[in-house]
Amino acid sequence: MSNINTIEKLKNGTVPEKNELALLLGTITADEKELLRLAAQEKAQSVFGNKIFIRGLIEISSYCKNDCFYCGLRRSNKNAVRYRLDKERILSCCENGYRLGFRTFVLQGGEDAYYTDEVMCGIVGEIRRLYPECAITLSLGERGYKSFKRLYEAGADRYLLRHETANAEHYSKLHPKSMTLKTRMESLYALKEIGFQTGAGFMVGSPGQTYENLAEDLLFISELKPQMCGIGPFIPHKDTPFWDKPAGALETTLVLLSVIRLLHPCVLLPSTTALGTIHPKGRELGILHGANVVMPNLSPAEHRKDYSLYDNKICTGDEAAECIRCLSNRMKNIGYEIVTGRGDFKQI
Repeated sequence: MSNINTIEKLKNGTVPEKNELALLLGTITADEKELLRLAAQEKAQSVFGNKIFIRGLIEISSYCKNDCFYCGLRRSNKNAVRYRLDKERILSCCENGYRLGFRTFVLQGGEDAYYTDEVMCGIVGEIRRLYPECAITLSLGERGYKSFKRLYEAGADRYLLRHETANAEHYSKLHPKSMTLKTRMESLYALKEIGFQTGAGFMVGSPGQTYENLAEDLLFISELKPQMCGIGPFIPHKDTPFWDKPAGALETTLVLLSVIRLLHPCVLLPSTTALGTIHPKGRELGILHGANVVMPNLSPAEHRKDYSLYDNKICTGDEAAECIRCLSNRMKNIGYEIVTGRGDFKQI
């Protein structure tokens, strides 16, 4: 099976076999990459036009109970600067974002015990009361079915929980023994069952990853059909066990964005900050390869550098207004337009 045949399968809505996807990722040529990119861009534009959705990211806590080997917020990192935002501070970020035109707020943080169900439901409920037309997205790790359900009933619409890898053996190389792929997958299916617009996703180029692993990730996305999918290159952090590992490749990440767009045409697919960190025009390239979401930062400027998942993260000092102006101009320069509105998933 040639790569051209695999690309044709993707364009026609057929899911290739695992070996076909792995071969494509490992041997794709420059001409084939451009063929794939154009197909993905055309597919994205047929669903969304030239519209790019914005999400206001609020990084609420740098505390985390977990000890993932790749993450700068890991519990064992004694050099991490820890902070958490209280309800009033989070609501202030939302007020600022709403004024700037954001209609989706993404509350993201480590697995921090401070944010009990009672605390989180209070925060979600107040955002829902103040901004009834806005979408509330949470990205707070594995909380369990009952907690997910309470948050959904309090008014949250979406939940992001990257699976990181769909291979159990590879998962064990990235996480401590207390964490399992089984629990992560159960959480994702629970979120979908409850009614959340659910987001999965994975790192590209994480230590020990193979093209076969990436093919498994793609097949998992095809099976789960998440409403959102966040992928980005692995970037090492100096205070983790993976400090000396190479970063994930830009080109592989872009190819994967295109494949995901063709496998799941309606998915909400971010062009991530990590892409912008490894290449000065990484976010633009992501859009041109099929992505349709960008996530400017609404977090208090003084804490942005402290939410340090990986080294050299961009936009750690920008004010939110400056960040959105910059992104808007960047998108305009490649023929796209940032739009306000919730930007919900719509199946066609």
